[in-house]
Amino acid sequence: MTTRYEIILYWSDDDQSFIAEVPELLGCMADGPTRQQAMENIEQIMDEWIETATSLGRDIPKPKGRLMYA
Repeated sequence: MTTRYEIILYWSDDDQSFIAEVPELLGCMADGPTRQQAMENIEQIMDEWIETATSLGRDIPKPKGRLMYA
């Protein structure tokens, strides 16, 4: 599944890996030793997040596009 949610990617010194988060999907995050691996992992996790929420009858937020942060 192709999704259009914003993904925030950053390096975590504590975890010694790249972290990818999807703010619109509460708790949806993944990690990886490289940027590419973190992005591949988050794509899979987003699909699983949406699949799980759907099976539980929960609403799936519509992608808002670029979010603004302070």
